[in-house]
Amino acid sequence: MEADHRIRVVVVGGGTAGWMTAAALATLIPGAARVHLVESAEIGIVGVGEATLPHLRAFVTRLGIDEAAFMAATNATFKLGIEFRDFGAIGERYIHPFGTYGRPLAGVGFHHYWLRRDREATIPPIGAFSLGVAAAADHRFARPGDDPDDLANSYGYAYQCDATRFAPFLRAHAEARGAVRTEGTVATVERHPENGDVTAIVLTDGSRIEGDLFIDCSGFRALLIGGTMDEAWEDWSHWLPCDRAVAAPCASPEGGIEPYTRATAMPAGWRWRIPLTHRVGNGYVYASAFLSDTDAMDTLVGSMEGRPLADPRLLRFRAGRRRRSWVGNVLAVGLASGFLEPLESTSIYLVQMAITQLIEHFPNIRVTNTDRDGFNALVDGEYDRIRDFLILHYHATRRDDSPFWNHVRTMAIPASLAEKMALWRQTAQVSQYRHGLFLEPSWIAVYLGQGVVPEGWDPRADLPDAAALDRAMTALHDGIAATVSGMPDHAAYLAAAA
Repeated sequence: MEADHRIRVVVVGGGTAGWMTAAALATLIPGAARVHLVESAEIGIVGVGEATLPHLRAFVTRLGIDEAAFMAATNATFKLGIEFRDFGAIGERYIHPFGTYGRPLAGVGFHHYWLRRDREATIPPIGAFSLGVAAAADHRFARPGDDPDDLANSYGYAYQCDATRFAPFLRAHAEARGAVRTEGTVATVERHPENGDVTAIVLTDGSRIEGDLFIDCSGFRALLIGGTMDEAWEDWSHWLPCDRAVAAPCASPEGGIEPYTRATAMPAGWRWRIPLTHRVGNGYVYASAFLSDTDAMDTLVGSMEGRPLADPRLLRFRAGRRRRSWVGNVLAVGLASGFLEPLESTSIYLVQMAITQLIEHFPNIRVTNTDRDGFNALVDGEYDRIRDFLILHYHATRRDDSPFWNHVRTMAIPASLAEKMALWRQTAQVSQYRHGLFLEPSWIAVYLGQGVVPEGWDPRADLPDAAALDRAMTALHDGIAATVSGMPDHAAYLAAAA
């Protein structure tokens, strides 16, 4: 019999992170990895987030999963973006879309022309020049086509899904492709006496599972990366003070199904609303220094639009990340690696990003420093950029109605974010980076949506004749409105696709 030279990968923990990891390795590199997942039915999953980013579409497609089957299994709806209410000031709202604003002209971004004309005349808000925003606001949806030059395809979409159903769906996919599952709880961890690598985990029933690479998907417990490898945690709670959430589902109210997630700023944090096909997910993310758990639960229940389907569940967390997510032969994915609150639906994306980088840096025979260092540099950079984007939502506010908002408005922010905001305020430029999440349109959405208006813009935007520019912008606005009017209602689209 031919020897099996594949890397023995032991995934500790199930849930979304564990089964995404197992499914990806078993599907994408079956010739390099032998996957064994260990999970305990006694340990529940967090399952806070039910909203995702467009990157999950690529993940589902890459694994060969049929979108319709995935959506049916997870009671999913489509998502065109996130509506933010009361963040810049009470009474204001905007949508952060998965798409662009207008079209660049002569190498200059559309928002520069919009800023110029907004200063000179009365024109529609910038969201009116985004097909994604316009469709979301009108509760319409259609899948975009493949031609990026066509205005009708200038947006993307994600899913709003039941996170508790996603992991079982992926488990079936992973096991069908060779992943092995063992039910059990880890009792002890064995390590190499010289280099400190993990050699095996021993379960409470005495079973011993050896491996070459151990993936820690044990959630906030961080059984291996924290408990065994003792990797330091970088605490970001001084910038992101929300440290708790209460969550509960309710029955869907009468009416349509919005193709977007809603985030409503509250006196001590913010509240989410995520419509699925069978219910609505609700939650209140808050800072315990400014609000009690009891008051948070009462507020959440009082805000629900439908009949509560379960009692509120309390979750405790802290913002931050491991100093390194890959130490020795232990690699952390998901909450064991870091946590950034669900304000921009990044939790599943961060899992997916780590899996992608793991595959890119997957060991050849044995783990090397090159594998670890490359992985850690990319993961760290992604966490840091997302951290800055989330802080922006809190810091860029004019609210002074509560101690919480006074705190986040006046707090010191990371130098990296301060530099980004200074560049925007002076020139309307968005700091560029080649890879990663939240590129120029996302920053523009939050900056302008929360009242951070630049002092100037690209001087090339002053070159076109004002009348010609207005005609072009009117044609763009009318073209978007016409395209949206021809799209089906979101709920009707879901029903037809079922």
